[in-house]
Amino acid sequence: MQVARLSVWQGDITTLSVDAIVNAANESLLGGGGVDGAIHRAAGPELLACCRDLNGCPTGEARITPGFRLPSRWIIHTVGPVWHGALRNESALLAACYRACLALAIQNNVRSIAFPAISCGVYGFPAESAARIAVAECKAALALHAGLEKILLVAFDAKMAAILTATLFAFDDTV
Repeated sequence: MQVARLSVWQGDITTLSVDAIVNAANESLLGGGGVDGAIHRAAGPELLACCRDLNGCPTGEARITPGFRLPSRWIIHTVGPVWHGALRNESALLAACYRACLALAIQNNVRSIAFPAISCGVYGFPAESAARIAVAECKAALALHAGLEKILLVAFDAKMAAILTATLFAFDDTV
């Protein structure tokens, strides 16, 4: 039986024992609401101190920090686009987020990584479109990098889990 290298998991991303989790951060990297706030709370005050030294992160890019008090060794912070009705290149920026995170993961020998639904919360990116971008970018990275063994697409609630799962199964090839 072949184990899926890309799968959906519903729950709290801060509890996962993977090499890296991705933080859907704001440009300051200094914490916020949603998954960003949850990661900062769980990682402890050392994360905030470390992020201050990074001087922010532009939309579509990524930065890496230790996981501090999290079970994951690393946190890869990325800033997704705010949805403006597809008027500001949001899809390309979201794809760039995934590529930047995966590039940092590969550079740091990450074998397992968990992504939240980047930009799907208060940033308002349509969930179905975001799921297609996430699955496409993750499948592309898995096809190119054998050292990347497992990617989890993490949904906080059942609705997002269903969207991610349906999108994953809509792709013809398996990874």
